[in-house]
Amino acid sequence: MSDQTINSTVRKKHRHEGPRNHVLAFALSIILTALAFLAVSYTLAEGTHVQHWFVQMFIVSLAIFQAIIQLAFWMHMKDKGHGWPIVFIIMGVVVAFTAIASALFWVWY
Repeated sequence: MSDQTINSTVRKKHRHEGPRNHVLAFALSIILTALAFLAVSYTLAEGTHVQHWFVQMFIVSLAIFQAIIQLAFWMHMKDKGHGWPIVFIIMGVVVAFTAIASALFWVWY
């Protein structure tokens, strides 16, 4: 048998990610959590001129980024074959934001 036929019949093994991505995701989660705590503690300190709405939006954006990291690395949504779960997660987010927006409009008017 030639090398070409041997290479064509041998399947490629799935390359395992290893702990590198898990350590990276964990470190990123810790950094995002520390940033949220620092933002709150900086707001509560005396003499700061940071608006509360800015800190709230900053913390919400950190939470969204953290959720994306959790989905990608810990729940393996970045891998192939997870198309339908991603579609249903996005649909759930759309339904949740629609419900929140409609509840806010109901209360305001």
